[in-house]
Amino acid sequence: MTLQNYLSLRNGSDVRGVAVEGIEGEPVNLTEEAVENIAKAFCVWLSTYIKKAQVRIAVGYDSRISALPLCEATVKGILSTGNDAVVTGLSTTPSMFMLLQDENMQPACDGAIMLTASHLPFNRNGMKFFTKESGLEGNDIKEILTLAQTYNFSAKGVGKRIDRPYLDDYAASLVKMVRKACGEEAPLTGKRIVVDAGNGAGGFFADKVLLPLGADTTGSQFLEPDGTFPNHIPNPENKEAMHSVCEAVVKANADFGIIFDTDVDRAGAVDASGAEINRNSLIALISAILLEERAGTIVTDSVTSDGLAKFIKARGGRHHRFKRGYKNVINEAIRLNKAGEYTPLAIETSGHAALMENYFLDDGAYLITRLLIALAKVSKEGKTLSDLIADLEIPQEAREIRLRFQDGCDFKALGQQLLKEFETRATVLSYAKLAPDNHEGCRVCYDKDNGDGWALIRLSLHDPVLPINVESNSKGGNLKIVTDLYEALKNYDFLDLTPMQKALDEEYKNNK
Repeated sequence: MTLQNYLSLRNGSDVRGVAVEGIEGEPVNLTEEAVENIAKAFCVWLSTYIKKAQVRIAVGYDSRISALPLCEATVKGILSTGNDAVVTGLSTTPSMFMLLQDENMQPACDGAIMLTASHLPFNRNGMKFFTKESGLEGNDIKEILTLAQTYNFSAKGVGKRIDRPYLDDYAASLVKMVRKACGEEAPLTGKRIVVDAGNGAGGFFADKVLLPLGADTTGSQFLEPDGTFPNHIPNPENKEAMHSVCEAVVKANADFGIIFDTDVDRAGAVDASGAEINRNSLIALISAILLEERAGTIVTDSVTSDGLAKFIKARGGRHHRFKRGYKNVINEAIRLNKAGEYTPLAIETSGHAALMENYFLDDGAYLITRLLIALAKVSKEGKTLSDLIADLEIPQEAREIRLRFQDGCDFKALGQQLLKEFETRATVLSYAKLAPDNHEGCRVCYDKDNGDGWALIRLSLHDPVLPINVESNSKGGNLKIVTDLYEALKNYDFLDLTPMQKALDEEYKNNK
C-alpha cells in the first residue's frame, strides 16, 4: 500500500475502512496486512510517547464479522515488534480505555486498540487507539498511518500474548456505581427495562448490569453479537432502530428502554410510553441530572435546539454550542474546565456523551447508568425520568437537508465563501439575524412572521456536503425558512439542490 492509501484510512481520530467484500464498488482497503502494520506503528508511536522501550497493548473488538482475523493481524503486529498483547475479546470501546485506569487490571497495559467501525455497515471495520490519558487526536492518527508505510520495523524478538477478557469487570464497576449511589443492593427491583443491542457489543448490559440490580429485562432484543446486523443497524440515530426499540418497550409494558450503537460509545433511551429520549431530549435529561448537583456549563454540538438552551438556563446552567464532531465537543469542555469554568458534560445530538467525572470518555453505558441511578431515585417520589424534562420545549418542526457539491470542485473553498456571503446576507435582512456566540457555520434566527425558528448552514467535516438544519416553533415555519434558503442558494451552481427541492415539496404537502 502507498502512503496515500494508508492516509485515506484516517477518519477524524479513528482509522476506518472496508474490511470485507460484499458491497459492490467498495473494494477492501483495510486489509490484514495494513492492520498488522498499523499495529506495529502504534507500538512505535506509543513507545516514543511514554518513553518506554517495550509496551503492553490491550486489543479488543466488537461483533463485526471481520473482528477475529483483524484481531489476529493486530496481535501479530504487536508481537513481531517485541511488545506484548493482552487480548480482551468482545469488548466495548469505553471498556478499552477504562481497563487502562483500572488498578486491578492485571497485567497492566500501556495502551489499547479497539477494532470497530461504530454503526457503519457490516463490511467496514476500523481501529480506535487509547493511551492512559485519552483517545488519540487526528494528528496522532496521521503520524501512525505514516509510520505504518514508511517505518523500518526491525524484529526485536517475539512478545507475549495474554488472553484476558475485561467486559465482566467493566460491567461489575457499573453495578457497584449504582449500588453506591442508591444505597441499595437491587435498586431497580420492580422495574422492567428493555435493552436493544442491535446485535452489537452491548448485549452484556442486560445480564451483567441490569439483572444484578434487580431489573426485569423481559422484552430485551438483539442481544446476541452478530456482525451481519440482521435486525437493524445498531445506531440510536437510525429511525428504523429507534422505532424497533420503542415498539419493544410498548410491547413489554416496560418502564424504560435502552439502545446502544455497535461499540457502546453512544446510547439512546425510551420512556414508558414508548417515546424517544434522544437528541435534544437526551441532552436535556442528563443535563437536568448534573445541573441539579451543581450549576455549570453544558457543551453540545451546533445543531441543538433553542428550547434546549432555554431548558439549561432555567436550571442555572449555561448552554455552549460548539462544532460538530465528538472530539471537538469534548476538547472544548476540557478547555473550559482548564480555564476555570465548571463544565461537567460534553454531548452531541448523536448520543456521544462524555462526563467530566468519567475522564470525559464518551461512554454510552456510563451515560445510561447515570440515568438508571436517577430512575431509581425519582421512582421513590412517584415520578418518571420524563418528568425531569417535562418543561423542555420541543420544536414543532425540524429537518436536516444535505446538499452535495459538484464532483471535482474545491468544495472547502467554495463552501467557506458561501458561508461568508450568507453571514453578510443575514446582517441586512429585516426578518432574520445572525445567532450570537455561534462557533460553526452560519446560524440564522428568523422572526415569528417569517419562520419562527432558525437555520444552520455548515460544511461537513470530511465530505463534499453542505448540511442544513432547520427548526421552527410554529407549524409551517420550516416551509418559510427553507423557501428563503432556496431562493438564496439557487444562485450557487456548484450545489445540487435536488434534496432541498424535495424538502420543499414535502413541506408543502405537510402544510396543505
